[in-house]
Amino acid sequence: MSGILVIGEVQDGAIAPVSAELLAAARKLADEGVGGGISLAVMGDDLSGVSAAQAPGADSIVLISNPALKDGGTGGYDAPVLAVAALNESKSPDVILFAKTDFGAVAGPRLAFKLGVPVAQDCIDIAVDSETGRVAVTRPVFGGNALAVYGFNGDGTQIATIRPGVFDPIEGEGSGSVEEFDASEAVSEVRSTLVETVVQQSEGVRLEDADFIISGGRGLGGPEPFEQLQELADVLGGAVGASRAACDAGWVDHSYQIGLTGKSVKPTVYLSVGISGASQHMAGLSGARNIVAINKDGDANIFKSARFGVVGDWEKVLPAFTATVRDLAG
Repeated sequence: MSGILVIGEVQDGAIAPVSAELLAAARKLADEGVGGGISLAVMGDDLSGVSAAQAPGADSIVLISNPALKDGGTGGYDAPVLAVAALNESKSPDVILFAKTDFGAVAGPRLAFKLGVPVAQDCIDIAVDSETGRVAVTRPVFGGNALAVYGFNGDGTQIATIRPGVFDPIEGEGSGSVEEFDASEAVSEVRSTLVETVVQQSEGVRLEDADFIISGGRGLGGPEPFEQLQELADVLGGAVGASRAACDAGWVDHSYQIGLTGKSVKPTVYLSVGISGASQHMAGLSGARNIVAINKDGDANIFKSARFGVVGDWEKVLPAFTATVRDLAG
């Protein structure tokens, strides 16, 4: 067994940014002693837009093209799991990495079950244990209030899902070799049938890619204030997020949720409005460069992590702030 296999994802016909983050995690392991090279596997029905230049850090790119792999395959990601299991049998990697996305959070554990090996979920760091030579992962525990380091028992394949936003992608262009892998026999075993696909239409910048995020919580008091948040986000070319409390209240869809059970983000500026800063929410902000908080409670936990803070009524602060930003933006 040797090498690191990174399971990539495709976005808009090219390798997704989150996959570039995984390659950075893989390169760290390689630098710490995991030999055998780094392979990036990409799956889909049309991979014509994928190139080695999009994958800095990868020694090879494995293209797995099959109609059954379109949009992640059928229910439960059956086809991708079967395809990766076949690739694992061919390459026998030491480590397999997934991103903790909708895909990776499901496919990673399913693959681990199929292979009969352990999986570590939602890791925020990964390294090589100097004593055992095996992988050691760091994960949030107790609702994000503490961090714990785990190792893998046995000598089988080690599978981990890495939280998006915790590794910075390697700069530059990739130059790895490109090869194709035929998974047609493996995906022919898919037994589920796709009945319907419901697509949620969205506009603007994705939360995961936004450089500026303004996020609202319970302190906003209802759904209407999110329109004001969107107004400022539009001025700065950013995105709107929310705490779990705001989503559970039905004020915005759960696709806006940031935190331990929501999305992980890494903006340059994260502006929170009416968010107390519970540990579950803060767990999704580990990659944020600058946190700015507006809250009328000066003892709110969010201020412990904020670089800048305003203690006051958001209904007075936010409109004035938005007007000033609009004037500065011209």
